[in-house]
Amino acid sequence: MIFLNSIYQQVYNHWAGRINHFPLIRLIFVSLDKTIFYMLLFVVLRIIWRKFHPSKTTWRHEFNLFIFTIYLLLLFCLTVFRQGYFPWDFHLYLHRSLTQINLIPLVETWKLQHGKSIVDLLYNLGGNILWFVPFGYLRPKIIQKPYRGWQIILQGFLLSVLIESLQFILFTGVSDIDDVIFNTLGTTIGYLIYCKRPLR
Repeated sequence: MIFLNSIYQQVYNHWAGRINHFPLIRLIFVSLDKTIFYMLLFVVLRIIWRKFHPSKTTWRHEFNLFIFTIYLLLLFCLTVFRQGYFPWDFHLYLHRSLTQINLIPLVETWKLQHGKSIVDLLYNLGGNILWFVPFGYLRPKIIQKPYRGWQIILQGFLLSVLIESLQFILFTGVSDIDDVIFNTLGTTIGYLIYCKRPLR
């Protein structure tokens, strides 16, 4: 870690032996650290782009784009790019059998419901829904052209499919149709919240 290592070490020294799911805490710290790094890179590239491609924009739009980019970076760091920091740290596993992808809806979630760890169930069900609520809410805010609700939901669905595909190719997670279902549900909820926002 580049930015959060000292903070992580303090947390590790005090809590590593007390929390059963501490690897999840480490994943969060590493993901936040990578998000900070790549967000700084994005800001530099965005400034350069705006300098050479001037166009009408507002501070509100730039702020929404900033937040949306942070969200996407953190999402990908948590779900896909877990085991490396830079692009060259990752390897492609193109010869994996497609039978390792769960295409039967809700089977794995049902197993978790009857498992020993409630944390795994909450992370799989609630986490997959909540993590895509920001997409459904923020995506319409940065679109500078007319859109329809089904387009936002479709984009959330395709983003989820992309994440599951990358997890399979990079061998950094379990590819499961349940995740796509819950992610799409989260996108829908986020979009409905967006539609209910106060008009300005």
